[in-house]
Amino acid sequence: MEIIKGGVTAAKGFEAASAAAGIKYQGRDDMALIYSEKPCKTAGAFTRNLVKAAPVIWDKKVVDGGVKSQAVIVNSGIANACTGKEGHAYCKATAKKASKVLGVDAKGVLIGSTGVIGMQLPMDRLEKGVELLAAAKEAGTEAGNKAARAIMTTDTVEKEVAVTVEIDGKTVTVGGMAKGSGMIHPNMCTMLSYITTDAAISKKALVKALREDVKDTYNMISVDGDTSTNDTVLVLANGMAGNKKIRYGTKEYDVFVSALHHVNETLAKKMAGDGEGATALFEMKVIHAATKGQAKGLAKSVVGSNLTKAAIAGHDANWGRILCAMGYSSVKFDPRKVDLFFKSDAGTIQIVENGRGLDFDEAEATRILSRPEVTAVADLKEGEACASAWGCDLTHGYIDINADYRS
Repeated sequence: MEIIKGGVTAAKGFEAASAAAGIKYQGRDDMALIYSEKPCKTAGAFTRNLVKAAPVIWDKKVVDGGVKSQAVIVNSGIANACTGKEGHAYCKATAKKASKVLGVDAKGVLIGSTGVIGMQLPMDRLEKGVELLAAAKEAGTEAGNKAARAIMTTDTVEKEVAVTVEIDGKTVTVGGMAKGSGMIHPNMCTMLSYITTDAAISKKALVKALREDVKDTYNMISVDGDTSTNDTVLVLANGMAGNKKIRYGTKEYDVFVSALHHVNETLAKKMAGDGEGATALFEMKVIHAATKGQAKGLAKSVVGSNLTKAAIAGHDANWGRILCAMGYSSVKFDPRKVDLFFKSDAGTIQIVENGRGLDFDEAEATRILSRPEVTAVADLKEGEACASAWGCDLTHGYIDINADYRS
């Protein structure tokens, strides 16, 4: 696998664009387009929140219906959630407009929205934005980067990644972009992620690959414990790499999955590290667990702990909060066996052995915890399974952002 520059336009046949439609934000691009020269097979994963935004319902119908797609239209600023019948009409109107200006099947146009819940979309501006996107679409890394920046809300940086692998003697590329900073929590977490690939792959294999990988990537991050109404991950595969069609259960499938996993995990970690007000990416790694399920449950509980997140913000090695969060996770383990470590690029320090605190150097621990990426490692000594979850520290900045988000 080779990591390359780019995002959604890295794979063959994909173009992108951004536009300033003035939907909510002024003086910045707030709409994005992903376009494929050829119709794509699609797979998707969506929020488990009972309150689902209109674009989520629309996209799920498109993906499950098996209609091939050539275009994704995304707006930021307004989520088109809790907007009644009007919200679904907005999706239909957007798809119809995209069909007209792009020459694609309206039934396959995918829609994304992110921003304030409950506001109605200004369709005159949105439809004008679609026209601008169609006129501006182009290939290349710059177009992909502009699209990644256009879908940002409270994000501080754009999030994109791309990799290549060899399958059947052909170079296959997988690239993606995402947005997510607040309202992030496991179970499809507000986040949007769009993955493009030129791989030739069966619909069954594409769906299986995404659904399985979501469990270990996007569903293992948490910023604030809130699962959004708009969470969406979409994968579009146009087959233009020219490889033989990838089937589920083959070695070629495994290679594709490894590339998809790298893209998904990278984007998931970028979202966690860019949590609203955050200053550090916090990883909780559980090793030597009896089962992967046990490891995942414990890791997710820790990154969701506000007390632990606050300690990370203060660079405080308050390890009791980690063991406490593991203890209320409803996952069984023996706390008398647990060893606990803190790690970063500044070093590693053990702070707990067999469930009891050690006499460690507090200054050294603070130095390790003062880095932009920090990890806590819990060794259960029960087996060979492991898992990681990702979150961020909790600072006053989170409150500053969310106290007046609508304005």
